[in-house]
Amino acid sequence: MSYDVGAVRAQFPALRSGTAHFDGPGGTQTPASVIAAIGEAMSRPLSIRGAALPGEANAEEIVLGFRRAMADLLGADPGGIVYGRSATQLTYDFSRTLAGSWSPGDEVVVSRLDHDANIRPWVRAAERAGAVVRWADFDPATGELPPEAVGAQLTERTRLVAVTGASNLIGTRPDIPAIAGLVHRAGALLYVDGVHLTAHHTVDVERLGADFFVCSPYKFFGPHHGVLAARPELLDTLRPDKLAPSTDAVPERFELGTLPYEVMAGTRAAVDFLASLGAGADADADTDAGRRERLRSAYAAIDAHETALRVYIEKAVRGLDGVTVRSRAAERTPTLLLTFEGRDAADAYRALARTGVHAPAGSFYALEASRHLGLGDSGGLRVGLSAYNDTDDVERLLSGLSDFLR
Repeated sequence: MSYDVGAVRAQFPALRSGTAHFDGPGGTQTPASVIAAIGEAMSRPLSIRGAALPGEANAEEIVLGFRRAMADLLGADPGGIVYGRSATQLTYDFSRTLAGSWSPGDEVVVSRLDHDANIRPWVRAAERAGAVVRWADFDPATGELPPEAVGAQLTERTRLVAVTGASNLIGTRPDIPAIAGLVHRAGALLYVDGVHLTAHHTVDVERLGADFFVCSPYKFFGPHHGVLAARPELLDTLRPDKLAPSTDAVPERFELGTLPYEVMAGTRAAVDFLASLGAGADADADTDAGRRERLRSAYAAIDAHETALRVYIEKAVRGLDGVTVRSRAAERTPTLLLTFEGRDAADAYRALARTGVHAPAGSFYALEASRHLGLGDSGGLRVGLSAYNDTDDVERLLSGLSDFLR
């Protein structure tokens, strides 16, 4: 299947501004179909979920459609899809709930490769429970987090391991299935931050071995919120704080208050947009049938496109004096962290911005990773590719970097 990036770009109204967006790891632009779905949901009758009246039925179908779409995206059970305001909020909520069963001396393992949203909630929960926090370090020279680095931290007291599916700072993709095997043999649970991974690669929660998997639709063309996937039977063992009259059903017991139906409709549309980029989309793109397979096809095409652009950028950047590429892992997303000898990455960001190229600078909440790389809290310039980037974007980026370094 050929990948027509021009046709993809035409579906994003925001790209008409002329900005070359390399800020996808912080949030992608939004296709017209997602915008339309949000408007359509709000233009129809809506009320508390039910079946007797149109507003009730519309709300019910939106929620169920959202769960089916996210289950197809993640290879999960629709009954284990939990809506959240953000991935950070979901992780804090689940850390508090899970920590209720921890005892003093129990242990939690976190990784220095992770975004702080998959570190701090567990550190704070451990502190409250009197549990011990153990750290798995990645290799700053290669960017790799080998399974044995996690395995070395496991003991009979380990209750949970939190690790990223892909680093939002340097793109490293750890071997999650291998890590999951070690974690489960130790009798612990695995919580995977898949926010950055889901934007670029097919996810199969069961194959990964993740007990909990969290992601954010606004990183893959959807609205701003978070989603957690877990086995319904595992969720049924957890007792989160909730209001007395609210349902105790799974997954609703984890979703506080009335759900934002328009946001959920937009997320389903984002999944359908992704699926439309895959083979066979013309046959049944407007139905749930075959969506999982279309998503696999779409991710394969997106990966090939993004990887080709990443390799092109890497080769070109190596020819620029004073630039260091910090993204070096064998398996990684199309995300490059660049630093500049004797120059501040924030200055590079501002210079590029003046030319209409958006490649932000910082540590992007991956504080532990930035510090472990020796970059302090400043980080570097992050170049993140998305499905809508093209060679013109890349040439503008490279030209801007060359001008900055003169």
